[in-house]
Formats: sequence, C-alpha cells, structure tokens
Amino acid sequence: MKALLTSLLALSVMGCATMQENYESNAQTIHSTKITRSIQSPMNTNQFFQAETPEQKQMFGTHNGPKKNINHYVRGMMQDLASNLKYVNQNTPLAVASFVFLDDKYDEGTLLGNQISESFMHELYQYGIPVIDFKTTGYMRVTPKGDFVFSRDYLELDEEQNFQYVMAGTLVNHKGGVLVNVRVVGLQSKAVVGSAQGLIPQSVLDALGSSERTDGIMLKSNAR
Repeated sequence: MKALLTSLLALSVMGCATMQENYESNAQTIHSTKITRSIQSPMNTNQFFQAETPEQKQMFGTHNGPKKNINHYVRGMMQDLASNLKYVNQNTPLAVASFVFLDDKYDEGTLLGNQISESFMHELYQYGIPVIDFKTTGYMRVTPKGDFVFSRDYLELDEEQNFQYVMAGTLVNHKGGVLVNVRVVGLQSKAVVGSAQGLIPQSVLDALGSSERTDGIMLKSNAR
C-alpha cells in the first residue's frame, strides 16, 4: 500500500512538472508570435502622434491622420475628367493653362490657379497623356541669381507650339472653399472634349502660402 502511494505521488509530481513545461512553452510561443506580428505590422506613428505646434498641425493635421493638400483634390477631379475625356490620348499633346477666378479678369492669374494647373500637369502625365510645357524657353539662362529654363515672357518662348488641346478652368469662391471647374478644349474647334468639377476645402487653401521678397529676403504669407 505504501509503495502504491509513493508511485502515485511520483506520477503527480511528474504531471505537474510536465504541465509547467507546457505552460512555459505555450507562453513563449505566444510571446514570439506577438513579436513576429509586431515586426510584420509596424505601428502607424500617425495613429498616436499628437500635433502641438501650428507648424506640426499644418504638416501632420490632427491625430486622426495627415491633412490632405491640393494635389489630393486635383487627383479626384482628374479621375472624374478621365471618365468622360474624348479624342485626347497618348498621341495628342495637351497644354495646361492657369486657372482663373470666374468673377475676375481672365488675364490675371493667382497662386492658387497656377498651383492647380501645375498639379493637373502631373496628373495628366501619370495618365499617359503627353503634356507640353510651353513655358520652357529651349535654353538655359544662367544669371548670378540662379539658372533658369522657364519664362513668362512670350518673347522668350516659341511662337508656334505643338499641341491641339488645352486644359483650362475657372475658380469660384464658396462658403466652404473654392469650386473648381475644369475642361479640356480643342484649340481649333473650341469644342469641350472633357470636363470635371470639384471643391477644395477652405482649410486646405489656408495652408497655401505665397512667397514675397523684401530687400532680398523671402517672406511667407497665406494667400490665394
């Protein structure tokens, strides 16, 4: 009887040791799995980043995610335009004009209108449509202040340009931001072959800063 009790006690001790080993092994496996998942799925720093200074808020937005810029809304309008664009393809070069305010002079551009046209040039190129940059002079002008290839002086540009279609658009101030009307027009026929509309929120426009120079010093100011 005593021998039987001794045997049962030994088996009990061995069973507890085995359970402890299994528990430690399982714990190690779970810990390793968590580490592996952490490496495979790195933490999104924006999820926990809290912008504090005005500069950080402008760059990162709020803790809910980074703030969208003008390019984001131009990309959306480009998708709308591409869905109804006709006659324009990889064999039809296209130029992009400055966007102007609908209730202002059509021969005076703004920083906002010029930036929208720059953004559309990028999006058109991404869609495989050849874009003609007619502001390129065809030579490099070297000066003490820098080296330049762009110009807004028509006397420095080619009189004849190789494009049949042009993208242009108008802007309208709105309570919530600026409405953008964009269209592609045939230069000879004047026919509209594609169009799109969109709204750029005021909060995005407020982040657009203009550059002004005073006594050779570049200053920054928010302006449209």
